[in-house]
Amino acid sequence: MDHKQRVRERVWAAIDGATAARRAPGAHGRIPNYAGAEDAARRLWELPEWQRAKVLKMNPDSPQLALRARAIADAKLVYMAVPKLTSEAPFLALEQRRLEVSAGEAASIEGATRYGVPTSLADMVAIDFIVCGSVAVNELGARIGKGGGYADLEYALLAELGLVTDRTLIATTVHDLQLTSEGLPESPHDFRVDIIVTPTRVLRCPRAARPQGIAWQDLAPEKIASIPVLQERFARQR
Repeated sequence: MDHKQRVRERVWAAIDGATAARRAPGAHGRIPNYAGAEDAARRLWELPEWQRAKVLKMNPDSPQLALRARAIADAKLVYMAVPKLTSEAPFLALEQRRLEVSAGEAASIEGATRYGVPTSLADMVAIDFIVCGSVAVNELGARIGKGGGYADLEYALLAELGLVTDRTLIATTVHDLQLTSEGLPESPHDFRVDIIVTPTRVLRCPRAARPQGIAWQDLAPEKIASIPVLQERFARQR
């Protein structure tokens, strides 16, 4: 078991073992859904950085559901990735003026799949703000996801096209049990967050260098083959 997985296992066990933090269906193997997620969401959407943002890329996980609903209700344009980026149009665009259902219904994974507009990379506009899910994060902004690597791939694809830049803010909402002061292992394709929000506090992290594109050397051939937009970009390089 590598260092990242040991951190994941420790955090999942801490969330599942704490009655005050636990929320069904359990944390293990997931971006943990936790008691207090709505309080963390509220702290984030009250920040001026959130209020200024017009276009957001957001993760599809349960603890960020309230945030996605608020972003849509606030008339922001929200992009959610198609699960595992399996479509040639790998993002779903959600915008209140184009929806015939409530923001809360559209913000769920099922709702986004049903009502979101499939969007190619070429049809996306520049992103002001990213919300990502995390299993663990430290006070420097280093984060660990659940292990699939899709958040990093989404960032890399968007960075290569200039749709996210160093000016794009990145935030994560987590339970206090997911926040650590220890160093976390990082790979060249990992990005750090600028803002960490828990149910009890807001932390702003020092800026660090970000990946500027896809780290092809870190991708297995089968991963590239499973993602249409990666297949296309890889073929162009050959």
